[in-house]
Amino acid sequence: MTNKTLSEEAAQELLKVLKARFEKNTKRHPDVEWSKIQAKLEANPGKLWSLDEMEASEGEPDVIGYDQQKDEYLFCDCSPESPKGRRSLCYDREAWNSRKEHKPAGSVLERAAEMGIELLTEEQYRELQQLGNFDTKTSSWVKTPAEIRKLGGAIFCDRRYDTVFTYHNGAESYYAARGFRGMLKV
Repeated sequence: MTNKTLSEEAAQELLKVLKARFEKNTKRHPDVEWSKIQAKLEANPGKLWSLDEMEASEGEPDVIGYDQQKDEYLFCDCSPESPKGRRSLCYDREAWNSRKEHKPAGSVLERAAEMGIELLTEEQYRELQQLGNFDTKTSSWVKTPAEIRKLGGAIFCDRRYDTVFTYHNGAESYYAARGFRGMLKV
């Protein structure tokens, strides 16, 4: 298993990138102070590692909320389109195993777990869309209800015609224009 911490230099570089994005997009997180977020990140190197994974796969993570009850800041992929480094994946391992040929590089649920992040639910995806226009040319897998997955399907969302749509596909399908967005609670 790999060491899930960043070098001091890499951590400081990532914090600079995150702070710049945070300051550029204040409408996503009104009344939230960067200094408190940075302190939590520095105290949780594993979370910083996960944010680096989000950044490296072109997710452009940013703070989109704060849960007062749990004292957690919510980071989400805020790239305009589904993160490039997380596309062409089927939904889960079961779907991957069901493909006889042309298997994708992996699955969404496995990749999210490897990164230490959670796949967005449909509700969280719709809340993210209140903060901007995301996935106007791509789409993103979202957490699929067990009843749908049990029948072989999975759901994904996108934004077209200034409206957020939810669709379905076989969980084993994968497309160059479909990835996934994740959330990290810090």
